[in-house]
Amino acid sequence: MSEARRREHEPTHLHFERKMSDAEALMWNVEKDPWLNPSGATVTIMDRHIDTGSFRRRLARAVATIPRLHQRVVPGLGRLSPPVWATDPEFDLDFHVRHVSLPSPGTRRQLYDLVALLYSDPFDRTRPPWQFVVIDGLEGGQGALLMKLHHSISDGNGLVRLSEAYMELRRDAPPPPEVDLAAVIADALEAEKGAQGEDGDLADVLENPGDFMSSAGRSLGHVVRRQLGIARRAAGEALMWTADPRRAVESGEEAVETLRSMYDQLTGGSSEVTGGSPLWKNRSRGRHLESLRVPLADAKAAGHALGGSVNDVFVTGAVMGALDYHAAHGTEVEALNISFVVSTRTDDAAGGNSFTPTRIQVPGGSMDVKHRFASTRDLMTAARAEVHGSGALAGLAGVANLLPTSVITRFARAQAAKMDFATSNLRAAPFTTYISGAKVLDSATMGPVAGTAFNLTTISYDGSLDMGLFSDPAAVTDPDALRDHMRAAYQQLLRAGGVKTPRRTAARR
Repeated sequence: MSEARRREHEPTHLHFERKMSDAEALMWNVEKDPWLNPSGATVTIMDRHIDTGSFRRRLARAVATIPRLHQRVVPGLGRLSPPVWATDPEFDLDFHVRHVSLPSPGTRRQLYDLVALLYSDPFDRTRPPWQFVVIDGLEGGQGALLMKLHHSISDGNGLVRLSEAYMELRRDAPPPPEVDLAAVIADALEAEKGAQGEDGDLADVLENPGDFMSSAGRSLGHVVRRQLGIARRAAGEALMWTADPRRAVESGEEAVETLRSMYDQLTGGSSEVTGGSPLWKNRSRGRHLESLRVPLADAKAAGHALGGSVNDVFVTGAVMGALDYHAAHGTEVEALNISFVVSTRTDDAAGGNSFTPTRIQVPGGSMDVKHRFASTRDLMTAARAEVHGSGALAGLAGVANLLPTSVITRFARAQAAKMDFATSNLRAAPFTTYISGAKVLDSATMGPVAGTAFNLTTISYDGSLDMGLFSDPAAVTDPDALRDHMRAAYQQLLRAGGVKTPRRTAARR
């Protein structure tokens, strides 16, 4: 790996907005229903225990250089305006960094069961919503690290960029300078006293987060600005109508279609979502983690030979594994409803969320591997082409946030119940990294299940695709079998793509 290539993956200085977007506010609101937990997490396995002193110093520096990590959420009045982020005057690094040990023998299965439980613990909503857990006691002298982050802070790509703040390129990398976090917090609070955002004095937001007049003023200001913006855009559009009368008709049709789409998504009444797994109808708050590993070079070669990408291989393998699972259970499937993520990120240094969840329906029934790959690839390509700007989620969220929480969560559950599983594809360093003296071996990402049967998220790292299969045990009652069917499906895909002797795709227990 050349030095220039390594420099491309040096830690990114992320910048975040002070105010949540409507989509981030929606994720913050729906988390009140644990079935819809939108948090993301990754458990990283290392060849030995990490140096906890060095790790704490690196995290302290990350907190000092990435303000979002020492900020908490301050809500508006009745959700008329999105919440804002403000420095937590009682920030305590010890609250966010825990250290536990597994009981003997410290198997991978024990580790996965532990992190699934830790994932399900809700965040303290009065503190910055993130947590690290250093885990010792794995067999073979290995160590692990759980990183858990609320989705309102960032999406999966942002989570990967945040991890760069505590990863190194050498085992013997020198520790960073000590940071006086108390001074950092004091300086941040002082800066907020003089800062005037569009919602007024940020210090007032921080010192009086529950004050009615403060919240009302911020919320009213947001509503007024939003309505003025809508009025300006409408006036501009009306002027265009005089020059082109057809534009008025097209605008009206577009508005009707947008309202119909938003109504369908809010009420769960869309007639477009049919089919689905007969086996995966039950839902619960439980979570179960499995993992797989596929060689990245093999996936690239197979994807290219089959006329697609690594992501097409990833999603097609998930579809094939899911269908084979049903066949093994003697169950026919007309179609599966799945989702994948389309990134709308245009700035690698931007924190927050920039993505659109996009759903497709893949046919069931018998199909040879190459046709299955082409079918899934074409469906994804067509769906991706329909994503414009920030996607439909942004517009939907602005309306949904005005509704009572119980209404939002009921609608969200209705939508999630129609989806069989979700997928997401992330990219990390293409070379070996270290965490406070320990070499990173592999990882499993726990993407939000959020009312579906399971989430399969892959993260490319050091020549491999590391997949986290995070499922709801009430839906997927035989997760070991699903993992094994997916492992076999990826082997089939690699062979169909001309990889004559594919390396064994590992399934971690």
